[in-house]
Amino acid sequence: MQKIIIANLKMNLLTLAERERYIESFKKELKNKNLANSQIVLCPPAVHVEYFSKSLKAKNVSIGAQNIFSEERGSYTGEISAPMVKSVGAKYVVIGHSERKKYFFENNQTANAKIKIALKNGLVPVFCVGETKEERLSGSAADVIMKQIVEGLADVSSAKIQSVVIVYEPVWAVGSDETPTGNEILEAKILLRKLFSHACGPEVANKIKILYGGSVKAKTVGQVCLEPGMDGVLVGRESLIPSEFLKIAETLDS
Repeated sequence: MQKIIIANLKMNLLTLAERERYIESFKKELKNKNLANSQIVLCPPAVHVEYFSKSLKAKNVSIGAQNIFSEERGSYTGEISAPMVKSVGAKYVVIGHSERKKYFFENNQTANAKIKIALKNGLVPVFCVGETKEERLSGSAADVIMKQIVEGLADVSSAKIQSVVIVYEPVWAVGSDETPTGNEILEAKILLRKLFSHACGPEVANKIKILYGGSVKAKTVGQVCLEPGMDGVLVGRESLIPSEFLKIAETLDS
């Protein structure tokens, strides 16, 4: 089964020179890889989305945005809409990332509004869910994840839900060197499948891609993706080094 490997480049590539070096390095590394069973998605900062889309034409490479606003147009200074990123080549958009919750106070209702506007505009939402360390230690991780799914996908039809990519992203693993065990990730995956099976039926539930995100590295990708049978990964820090990012893709592709 084809794996999805998503690069979240976050607020990096500060200059045009950095952007050019990244793209040239990515092209060079990609050329030396045979990734027939991988769908690679690069999510650069919004100012680079159009250039990435025009510069990277490989059939298994798509471009995504890191964020969108919940309205299509209007007096929302500084915001970027779904039609904007769609028009410059984005096919995916990350929604509900833990850093958006931490720094911008986004919640499940925010995610829900963004998922709906993304789907309306033909973008694939990459919806991140996961618990904090405190929630895991208190035994409430499952309840937290269930609430995120129920509220984040409220009033989204079963037909559209199967287009959403879900990322299990334990907040305590993001940007750290802590890695969940394969069994912990498998538990989250089983929970998500059960939720979707109950809400949409097993046929739809089995079509939904469930990825893992949180300090993914080439040396741990077997543990966090292959062992629990995830459909791919969302990569943060390691995606800034094309050779390391594509090493992760190569491990999952083999």
